[in-house]
Amino acid sequence: MSHNYARRCACGAIRYDISAEPVFTNHCQCRDCQRASGSGHGTFLTFANREAVRLEGQATRWDVVADSGAVKTHAFCPACGSPVYLTFSGMPDLFTVSAGSLDDPSRCAPQVVTYAVRSHDWDHLDPALPRFEKMPPM
Repeated sequence: MSHNYARRCACGAIRYDISAEPVFTNHCQCRDCQRASGSGHGTFLTFANREAVRLEGQATRWDVVADSGAVKTHAFCPACGSPVYLTFSGMPDLFTVSAGSLDDPSRCAPQVVTYAVRSHDWDHLDPALPRFEKMPPM
């Protein structure tokens, strides 16, 4: 069994394999993540080095300006619409994936809740996790 983090989009046209451990895992309650997930938050794993990422297939991208003013690029499968990954203009080496997209999502262990300022009463997350009103410094 591989110890890498692997995933594919719903139709299998895009795949990735990451041979590193995440440097940050979080539940994000920002409006972008709420809209993208169709829920109260998104759950993510962020990796520090894009060189550890093997990516197959061609994603379609769209940009969003984050609260920080930096550009956050969403990449998704043009065939099935599945979110594939996120990148950030202000931190070009980072590569972020959705926990639910992993072949084994149980490997995700969120460390914090970010953008708690945008939380909803009906979105119950682990109360033991540290909560940040916005994004903590990385």
